[in-house]
Amino acid sequence: MTVLDAKVADLSPEEILAAELPETFKAAYVEKADAVRLWEQPEEDRQRADVRDTLKVGEVPMPELAPDECLVAIMAAALNYNTIWSARFEPIPGFLFLDFLGKSGGWNARHDQDFQVLGSDAAGVVVRVGSNVTRWKPGDRVIVAAGWGDLETVLEHHDIVKSPSARAWGFETNWGGLAHFSIVKGAQLLPKAPHLSWEEAACNTLCATTSYRMLVSEHGAPFKQGDLVFIWGAAGGLGAYAVQLVKNGGGIAIGVVNSQPKQELLEDLDCDLIIRRDQMDLEGLEPRKFGKAFREIVRAEYGEDPHIIFEHVGETTFWASVYLARTGGRIVTCGSSTGANHTFDNRYLWMKTKRIIGSHGGTLQEALECNRLLEMGLLQPALSKVVALDDVAQGAHELDANTHVGKVGVLCLAEEEGLGIEDQEKRDRIGADKIEMFRKYGDL
Repeated sequence: MTVLDAKVADLSPEEILAAELPETFKAAYVEKADAVRLWEQPEEDRQRADVRDTLKVGEVPMPELAPDECLVAIMAAALNYNTIWSARFEPIPGFLFLDFLGKSGGWNARHDQDFQVLGSDAAGVVVRVGSNVTRWKPGDRVIVAAGWGDLETVLEHHDIVKSPSARAWGFETNWGGLAHFSIVKGAQLLPKAPHLSWEEAACNTLCATTSYRMLVSEHGAPFKQGDLVFIWGAAGGLGAYAVQLVKNGGGIAIGVVNSQPKQELLEDLDCDLIIRRDQMDLEGLEPRKFGKAFREIVRAEYGEDPHIIFEHVGETTFWASVYLARTGGRIVTCGSSTGANHTFDNRYLWMKTKRIIGSHGGTLQEALECNRLLEMGLLQPALSKVVALDDVAQGAHELDANTHVGKVGVLCLAEEEGLGIEDQEKRDRIGADKIEMFRKYGDL
């Protein structure tokens, strides 16, 4: 009997069903023993830990499929900053998430293992469906949204992000996307854009959906035409989608970057104002003066302060973000890549009636809206570089060092780049130069 492998995308639904599942498969994972070892060390040593020492690639057992799940053969995936947190076991080890999830019982108990398969982005082929799944069938080409929940509470159906059962797939759950196979909820899947390759389709969902919720959805800090949107890290995975969304919606995108290649990328994205951090004299500035340096640049260009600050950097920028926003402005934050202990002068918040809005991932509807923009060619994949699954630890190390732009893709079952394109005519109509614009910035 045929065992499902890299040729799965070429098989008919009948052939996929007739094929045998492997007992084990290749995956990128971390181990509980490393988490215990690192948490016996001082905090500063944990924060300096090299992800290449803890992020491993090897065989893991095939999990049993729950009634509401699909087994997806992962053709390609992508790295996110949550992979760095997981591999460093910071701010807490992911195994605490798995322990908590496992204690809820039932099928969730499978997630509590002494390893955790990581990854919150993926594109692939459905190969098995649970008994309760009706929307998907073997052979369907899909992308995976990271919002995971049990769909048994009222909040799940209003906004999964606000539900107590909500988890980030591949970060707060096991069996993530950096693997040859993954188990996902049927309610996490969306159709793959047919004009994109596997790696182009795989890189978008988490960051694009997060940016969409932050800047477009009613759940974030939605901008309107003419609003000034100040975007930290505008050439990164989140920021690159933010710039595109702001430009699409008639806002004014103000992007902060730290190198000439990243500036050139923002120029390609038609970013309205580009601020080079590396060309500013910021060394040793106390927080208010740090923020004032950016405010002066924005005011010199537009004569006013930003309506919205797009935050994900955290500790090193948050004080400045609160200061930078105009009176009545909004700071929307989805992360803290430089540290989660934010301090700021609260007078600039309450006396100027500003608001801080927390945002985390997105709903399936928000992911669908992003996917629609990708399918229409109104949003382009922020894919700058692709690595093999065997090299995922090195890719994560480069992501951690910020020597990249956009997203780093990972080939899983796909044997080479460029596979999976079904609608070449549409690709030609949108323009390969637009779709692949990030690729020339792959090695900074």
